[in-house]
Amino acid sequence: MQDEYRTVARAGVHETEINRSRFLCALAPAATEQEAQDFIAAVRKEHADATHNCWAYVIGADASVQKASDDGEPGGTAGVPMLQMLLRRDMRYVVAVVTRYYGGVKLGAGGLIRAYGGSVGEALDALGTITRRRFRLATVTVDHQRAGKVQNDLRATGREVRDVRYGEAVTIEIGLPDADVDAFRAWLADVTAGTAGFELGGEAYGDAR
Repeated sequence: MQDEYRTVARAGVHETEINRSRFLCALAPAATEQEAQDFIAAVRKEHADATHNCWAYVIGADASVQKASDDGEPGGTAGVPMLQMLLRRDMRYVVAVVTRYYGGVKLGAGGLIRAYGGSVGEALDALGTITRRRFRLATVTVDHQRAGKVQNDLRATGREVRDVRYGEAVTIEIGLPDADVDAFRAWLADVTAGTAGFELGGEAYGDAR
């Protein structure tokens, strides 16, 4: 698994005009290929009157799924440059749709490649990107007397508290970088006098701080 990846900070649209053609780049985070396809379908529906709705998406922290479409533009002049821009920026779990309203001036193959790739680059700059890092999920189980202090200490040290459940004991779910697991285990034993339970879970990604 990749230790980290970048994705778009939020969904949004950025518009540019090149030789009287309007290019609207819609970007969105997409956790799955189905989400990416649903987003493409929604943009197509919204801009059904557009000349072209070209798209590209990258799914997987290791970019295992990469797809693109020229949607009627000359082969290789739209979807591929869009995909290349996403990959060049190390973007993952992201979908881009560039909607073109033709303005009457032909751009030529080179112009189209620059326009479609550039639209994605400009949209990424406008909407912003975030880095997500891989971490281990872990569960801390502690008695009620110590739970408040442990939670405060976790937050004070910048640990991500993902969930807290109250039962006979208090269960706190956190995220830890792999490299911190041993040090955290020792810290927890120290602050709870060895009374806390600690269990490692699976892996996930969270926003890097």
